[in-house]
Formats: sequence, C-alpha cells, structure tokens
Amino acid sequence: MNHEHPEAAAPGEAPTGTEPRRVGLEALRRSQSGMTLIEIMVVITILGILGTLITVNVLNSVNKAKADTTKVQIEGLRTPLQRFYLDHGRYPSTSEGLEALIRPPAGRNGRKFNSYLEKDQVPVDGWGQPFQYFSPGSNGNHPYEIISMGADGKEGGEGNDGDVVSWE
Repeated sequence: MNHEHPEAAAPGEAPTGTEPRRVGLEALRRSQSGMTLIEIMVVITILGILGTLITVNVLNSVNKAKADTTKVQIEGLRTPLQRFYLDHGRYPSTSEGLEALIRPPAGRNGRKFNSYLEKDQVPVDGWGQPFQYFSPGSNGNHPYEIISMGADGKEGGEGNDGDVVSWE
C-alpha cells in the first residue's frame, strides 16, 4: 500500500499508518440525535397558531356566506311579493305570512292563483331559521318587512348575531 496517499478510512478508524482516532461520546450523540423536546414544542406551537388562524378565517368566511345568502333570499322574495300585490291589490298580511306566496288566497273575482315561489316552499335564512314577516311594516314607511334574526336567532345583536332586514 502506498503511504503517501492513505486510503480513506471508515468513520472512527484512523488512516493506515497513524494512531487510531477516538470518537468522543458527545460527537456520537450529536450525530445520532433527532429533534430535542424544545424543538418539538416550538413546532407544535407554530402548528397550533397556524391552525387557529385558519379556523378563524374559515369560520368568518362561513358566517359571511350565511349572511350573504340571507340577503339574497330576502331579495329573492321581493318579486313574488310584488306579483302577489299586482294580483291581489295588497301584500300578504302578517297573519298570512310568506306562506301566502305558496298557497295564495283567491283573487278579487274568485280567481285562483298558483304558487308565487318556484319550489313551493318558503326559503329559510342562511342559518336555517324561518324569516319573520310583517305587513304593514312596523319600522318606517315600508309596506312589508322581512327579518332574519341572525346566527343567534334573537332580535338585535351585532356581527354574526345581527339581524338581516329587507329595508337595508
């Protein structure tokens, strides 16, 4: 074997012709160790923060979509109510409610009318609750009012719990 260019030795072994090299216990631990407990805790904390941010954003998007759906549903009831008015000379009374759009009363000359709604059912708000209907309206000079009580199902509230109304 040529001593001028010793061949590479295996880790922990000395090249030929020299004193064997000792591998320290500390160096061995470093080369075999994985993640420390602190590193794992940092990663878990970061993942928790990211998960929270994503969850909050998704929930806000879902609640906004429900409020937007409710506004669209209220807006979609305007045309059937106007058609009812043209046929009957009035809007459905509070006691008749929006159900009068499905089963309208006979007209002025005893004429019968079909449902004013395509699906023969009154839509519900984005939270699955029925709309509140009043005619004449109690809030200002509106011939009728349609109200969704929001996510909490109670009158008033703010944000997701706020009411969605036909006059705004």
